[in-house]
Amino acid sequence: MEIDFSTTKSLNGNLWRFSKTDERLVEMIAQKYNLPFFIAKILADRQIPIDEIPHFLNPKIQNLMPDPYCMKDMEKATAKIAQAIVDKQKIAIIGDYDVDGATSSSLLRLFLENVGNNPMIHIPDREEGYGPSKKAIDDFLSQGAELLITTDCGTTAFDVFDYAKEKNLSVIVLDHHEAEAKLPDVYALVNPKRLDESDENPYLKYMAAVGVVFMTVVAVNRALRNMGFYTKEIKEPDLRNLLDIVALGTICDVVPLLGLNRAFVRSGLDIFAKKQNVGINALIEKSSIKDEITSYHLGYVLGPRINAGGRVGDSSLGNKLLCCKDKKQAQQIAEELDTCNTQRKEIENYVLLQAMEILEGTPQEYPMAFVYGNDWHQGVVGIVAGKLKERYNLPSFVMSIESDEVKGSARSISGLDIGALIMSAKEKGILTKGGGHIMAAGFSLNEDKIEDFRKFAGEYISKNIKDESLTPIIDIDGIMDVSAANVDSARHIESLEPFGSGNSEPKIMLTNALLSKADIVGAGHIRCIFTSINGGYLKAMAFRAADNEMGKALLNGHGQCFNLVGVLRNNTWQNVTTPQFIIDDAMRI
Repeated sequence: MEIDFSTTKSLNGNLWRFSKTDERLVEMIAQKYNLPFFIAKILADRQIPIDEIPHFLNPKIQNLMPDPYCMKDMEKATAKIAQAIVDKQKIAIIGDYDVDGATSSSLLRLFLENVGNNPMIHIPDREEGYGPSKKAIDDFLSQGAELLITTDCGTTAFDVFDYAKEKNLSVIVLDHHEAEAKLPDVYALVNPKRLDESDENPYLKYMAAVGVVFMTVVAVNRALRNMGFYTKEIKEPDLRNLLDIVALGTICDVVPLLGLNRAFVRSGLDIFAKKQNVGINALIEKSSIKDEITSYHLGYVLGPRINAGGRVGDSSLGNKLLCCKDKKQAQQIAEELDTCNTQRKEIENYVLLQAMEILEGTPQEYPMAFVYGNDWHQGVVGIVAGKLKERYNLPSFVMSIESDEVKGSARSISGLDIGALIMSAKEKGILTKGGGHIMAAGFSLNEDKIEDFRKFAGEYISKNIKDESLTPIIDIDGIMDVSAANVDSARHIESLEPFGSGNSEPKIMLTNALLSKADIVGAGHIRCIFTSINGGYLKAMAFRAADNEMGKALLNGHGQCFNLVGVLRNNTWQNVTTPQFIIDDAMRI
């Protein structure tokens, strides 16, 4: 019996969706670039323009990065920074407490140190709040600061920069956050999302702040070279050696891996392999990574540890680690960040379990997950909101009630612009602060407005979301028989790396997979072996699945046929490479 995937739910309660492929375009791509049909199909489905496919498969910075001066205020900012370096002015940097903030501030700091300038650094903690503050400016001025550069923040810091101007402190903003029509009164503001920016280089709008800083550093380096700054005593730095930091920030800020961002990450991973950054090496060692570094390690192993300092520890630890040149000190910082990450996990699990008890113990009036607590750490509310969204496939709001205000994070599902919801609530006076984008947002409100916000958000969601959006959908990129899921196929899939936002790891459906073995290993993982009537066998893993419906079906499904959805990867052990399938979902046949 043929399965109607558009209406039949999987064992995990999902619908599977297949793209409508333009077969002629796929054939054209396959022939023009000598690619397997299933790889050409993925490129076509992801709407990579046919002439851009070589740059997608082999992204190079020199081919994809325009002249930095194409961005508004870049030439002004470059001249000001270069002159400050030449004149040995005292430069101050303010960053953000997340990974993009740590990497962008570190990138600028390392460049300045390489050219003989030792900048002052300030990374605000969560209690102080995001972005520059008057106190930070006063502290810098007391130390003789002559130029302030903000990284990954500052685009909407109107009052603070008015204060800086009163104090005669020049300010340059290097940022990537959404801008308003009005810009703060600063010397220069470089941000590809300025509303007056040209659309000639659309990929620049996807950059993380660390990408904006890298382009600035490229421009300043060129200006110094043209000014005759570099001599036998002052060597010109090789900026390529900073690309590991650029890759780390780009991956962890979950910006689309398209255009220049792909080149940043691909080139940065090459620098990771050279193990040049003392701090990064210490964190890799502490994280027990033995394999070649991939975008997965950046996003799910290294990034969370750097982020943990800003969530539950010292917000400056990430910057200190990335700029550290002493191996012993780097190991100490890596140890501290690892401890923070362990604490973050414990706090996160505590909040998550309490949130789930609230949601599952009380009938919910609206199609959303809306929870708050008095002792919930504000550093984990965003992570918990994301996990609730994944668990229930509902827009999720998680709030921490502080002494002065309630601080929260929201995560959305496909079909609902959560940023628009938050901005609308702010305009109605329900929220005191708020901002974000389609899938994620942050906000603040007074405690006596919580129920008003619940009602507003619930009614907004009920009105704007479609019922079908509440059923999770897995998009399938390709279909294979078990016999075709081999080492070569996995290597072809690897050619599409780096994977991340805007270029997710392809989801493959294995058809008519006959289960010959399934058992539990580790903490509830299921190890399987599948065969095909066409020959061959394939090892597979379903992680943390022993207690869900799919896991139970696999454990009791010996001799049964399944359609499987997941990702195909190569696994190398003791110099032997074999294919392995990571199972996300399954249907019985």
